[in-house]
Amino acid sequence: MNAPHPPKVAGIDPTVPTSAHTAAPASPVPAVPAPHSPAPGTLLQDRLAGWVSDLTTLHELTERLSRTSALDPALHELLRAGAALVGARRGLVVLEPADGDGPRTTLGLGLGRADLGHIETVPRGALPYDTGGTAEIVHPDLFAEDGLDPRHREVAARLGYAASYALPLATESAGRLGAAVWLYDEPAEPHERRRHLAGLYIRHATEHLARLLEVERTRACVATITDELLPARLPRVAGVQLAARHRTGPRGGGDWYDALPLPEAALGLSVGSVTGSGPSAVAAMGRLRASLRAYAVMEGEDPVAVLSDLELLLRLTEPARSATALFAYCEPAVRKVTLAGAGHSPPLLIGERRTEFAETSVSAPLGMLACWEAPSVEIQAEAGETVLLYTDGLLHRTGDPMDRAFARLHAAAAGVPRAMRQDPGAVADHVLRAVLPDGLDAADSEEDVVLLAARFD
Repeated sequence: MNAPHPPKVAGIDPTVPTSAHTAAPASPVPAVPAPHSPAPGTLLQDRLAGWVSDLTTLHELTERLSRTSALDPALHELLRAGAALVGARRGLVVLEPADGDGPRTTLGLGLGRADLGHIETVPRGALPYDTGGTAEIVHPDLFAEDGLDPRHREVAARLGYAASYALPLATESAGRLGAAVWLYDEPAEPHERRRHLAGLYIRHATEHLARLLEVERTRACVATITDELLPARLPRVAGVQLAARHRTGPRGGGDWYDALPLPEAALGLSVGSVTGSGPSAVAAMGRLRASLRAYAVMEGEDPVAVLSDLELLLRLTEPARSATALFAYCEPAVRKVTLAGAGHSPPLLIGERRTEFAETSVSAPLGMLACWEAPSVEIQAEAGETVLLYTDGLLHRTGDPMDRAFARLHAAAAGVPRAMRQDPGAVADHVLRAVLPDGLDAADSEEDVVLLAARFD
């Protein structure tokens, strides 16, 4: 009869102890097994069942990790899976790539931000993990351990852990990425079978994290390039206050905004969007924005001519692309705005007595027709009114049909509190939060978002 097994932890069966055998007698007669000893076939069956259970668990955990597509979810999944594998309740993972390029982060399981801060006060050489090492670190009983750093002992007592088990996030191909450590409430350490499975899982996790790390770095690089191609600061022009908000998608998009002082105390404002995403779209956006600035200086008082020149340039240099654009020639002294749009959404006027979309003519995007031309329109703003320019990404990120998205935008603008209307930045922030609630403005999306607000004195 088989001995009863302890309950499994996350599908892992503790190692079945080998049976004790008596010494073989000198006689050639085979030894008779003890009455209660399990048969060899049963032991083999139990071992095979344990291996199958281990492999099944490892497969499930690695599958769940492989479905993560960003660093933070992957690190959280690693902590949860590792805790199940080594039989711990709490832990933390420290990401510190050896190449120094970042990103660097620390996440906890069952540990708050303050708890992580306490652990980071332990001297680096006395920490329960080593982000630069390649071997596991086991502290089966911290308080019985000779030579334990006093600060480490103090932090362990404060947080209520008595043992720890750490594994490096390091492989030959990925290099050293950091370390993961799990904390036990009582003196303990994982047995050999659990440590073996945890090691297999961590090696797979390290390779997956290395791939996500490259994606994260590429996104950060594209975002940096995009930010460098957009204005570092907006100009100061008498009679008007400016504010801009920009959100870049994970792959980088082609949305832009610009504000350019022009002769005779005028101001040129533009927003636009190039089709596509990624580095090529960002580069095309930079070229178009720079060209539009040149055309605005030469003939900015005629927005139709500015966009016509831009359309010709796009057809000659970027024949496979199209773009939407809106250019506005502002005269702050008389609060007059002359604008033209190419396939772009109309600006929004926000004031005490009205909140309405400017009536612009419907026109095709640049590059879609053999020759683009549409009439310009004039807007007469009142003192204290804000003209809000934006890209379609603001509407697309809502996930609503366009008519409902426009209605949501109008309601958000109409609901700007009176106290905020003096600050174009506060107006843009309120509209952004109201149109894209619950952090949708910061969530990963294929759509860029641009808002450019101009408040006339």
